[in-house]
Amino acid sequence: MTTDEILDELMLMFPNARCELNHKNPFELAVSVALSAQTTDIAVNKVTPDLFKKYPTPKDMAQADIKDLESHLRSIGLYRNKAKNIKGMAKMLYEEYDSKMPDKMEELIKLPGIGRKSANVILSVAFNIPAIAVDTHVQRVAKRLGLAYKNDDVYKVEMKLNKKIKKEKWNIAHHLFIFFGRYKCKAQRPECEGCPFIEFCKYQKKRWKYKLHRF
Repeated sequence: MTTDEILDELMLMFPNARCELNHKNPFELAVSVALSAQTTDIAVNKVTPDLFKKYPTPKDMAQADIKDLESHLRSIGLYRNKAKNIKGMAKMLYEEYDSKMPDKMEELIKLPGIGRKSANVILSVAFNIPAIAVDTHVQRVAKRLGLAYKNDDVYKVEMKLNKKIKKEKWNIAHHLFIFFGRYKCKAQRPECEGCPFIEFCKYQKKRWKYKLHRF
């Protein structure tokens, strides 16, 4: 099955695949992405409404009391480090970018709390610039579908997907892979029944080998 055919199947499964972090502008998206590390989008979406209501701009957040930021984030884990990062990000945006979110990878990754994956999310979602952000779901799906090798790191997976997927499909591919990994091809107990990729899935092959060794 070609990558185009894989994407076509995923589109049938998840026609409404999109970014699930609630945001109104690139700043809110960047903060939400920074907060989403090692937690769920659902958890982030619970804390951001009050956070953005109180600190709607980079200037507001840059001038916030760190303890108050921590109190808003206490439920999502790593809240002290995340509070420090979003305050630092807001300060840099306010002081160096006139409170405007940059749209270049090399500038985005300078912001506290923003790595390559997060930068790709911002480029793709906020600015509609072609990018594939490789999170844990994208990485798992790519390896199970044979689009990357088992031992490939995140950067290698991104580069391989960039080569195998047409550039005009990078943005939607990112969301489709996330939805597939989040809701069907899960890390634990994936829902394999009825999966259109089961015949060439690496996870299934590994599973059958394990069963054969047992009997």
